[in-house]
Amino acid sequence: MAYPLIALLYGLIVGSFLNVCIYRLPRDLSVVKPRSFCPGCQKPIAWYDNIPLVSFWLLGRKCRHCGQPISFRYPFIELLTGVLFFVIVAALGASGVALKLCVLCALLVGLTFTDLDTLILPDEFTLGGTVAGLVFAWFVPVNDMVARLVLSVAGFRPGPHWASLGESVLGAALPSGLLALGGWVFEKVRHKEGLGLGDVKMLAMVGAFLGLRAALLTLVVGSILGSVIGLIYIYAAKKDAATYELPFGAFLGFAGILVALTGAPVIHWYWGLL
Repeated sequence: MAYPLIALLYGLIVGSFLNVCIYRLPRDLSVVKPRSFCPGCQKPIAWYDNIPLVSFWLLGRKCRHCGQPISFRYPFIELLTGVLFFVIVAALGASGVALKLCVLCALLVGLTFTDLDTLILPDEFTLGGTVAGLVFAWFVPVNDMVARLVLSVAGFRPGPHWASLGESVLGAALPSGLLALGGWVFEKVRHKEGLGLGDVKMLAMVGAFLGLRAALLTLVVGSILGSVIGLIYIYAAKKDAATYELPFGAFLGFAGILVALTGAPVIHWYWGLL
């Protein structure tokens, strides 16, 4: 149980850093300097007021300096990231696969809430995450067989590292290319942008980590969630369906986490506890 608890602590810390990224990256601010500050009064936050989960409650959910309420989103993201890390490591142990899924889920959490806040999917997450997925593919095999089958038919017999990298490249390129093509067709038919390039990059990131089939499944699940939940929200909030911008990246993020946990034996481990 030691490793999952360590993963939980790391997840809380990573979640705290994600909160910084979610606020600063869309505003083109450095995530390194200055140190954390209150968005209301702009005063720096002392280290003892920046302890994940704990400081939120000790401060009475308010800034020490100006008394402005602190959003519940901050501890929620910390807790969500911590729980994801805990569950992944509890199911998979201290392994390369667990590390890979923890990194992916952290990126997806950051992208989901950034999109919900600003309708922006920062390149630091999407493109940086795609590179990270390709690097991971060399050390942690991508469990897919599509690229291997294509290379085999073409007469190539790549080694395991190159085969895994091929799965990662195909997973990044094909689904994102299909999504970009769909957005281009929509724009030509409806004469307005229906899909941001950030969504395309985000799907490429998922494919780089998980491979072609998982990326396509993420796209399908995200599209279904976006359609159903989006329509319900538009109707309930009385939004104009013709002009409302749906945060599609948020639905892709949730779908990506679900697919990642389902593709590994994480979900099976969880249900085994019940």
